[in-house]
Amino acid sequence: MKNKILIGLLFSTAASFLFSCMNNKNETPAIDKEKIKSEIQAKENDFAALYNTRELKNIGYYADDAKVFAQNKSPLIGKDNIISYLKAGLDSSTSGNVITFTTNEVFVNNDGSQVLEIGYYKLVDSTNVPINTGNYMVYFEKRDGKYYSVREMSTSDMSE
Repeated sequence: MKNKILIGLLFSTAASFLFSCMNNKNETPAIDKEKIKSEIQAKENDFAALYNTRELKNIGYYADDAKVFAQNKSPLIGKDNIISYLKAGLDSSTSGNVITFTTNEVFVNNDGSQVLEIGYYKLVDSTNVPINTGNYMVYFEKRDGKYYSVREMSTSDMSE
């Protein structure tokens, strides 16, 4: 009889421990979506500032294995190819153009390591006349504590 009580007590203790561990596994720390949105907007602001100076050599925006789906072009694969494409665009554009990015929405996974950003861009000339405007989506992954663009696409909303 003592063995049955001892086994029952041991079983109920083990079951309680198992259930408490299972409940803790499902708990994830609260993600501050607004903080992440601000962090992504800051990345966009930094990117725009570098782009507007026409100096892209120190850009930390793209992951090495990033892929960009540009309009009317095959996908650009790799940070170096993306930066070369951006530089070519800058070289053929008029000096004084200014681009801005606005983060409209972010969708964040449970642990904050992945973010999908939906935003709006605006490119204006030196007199503030819009040259191009449109929308974009960027998929970010957190690597070594920082968000990097891994996939990106955009579309213009201006008619030709």
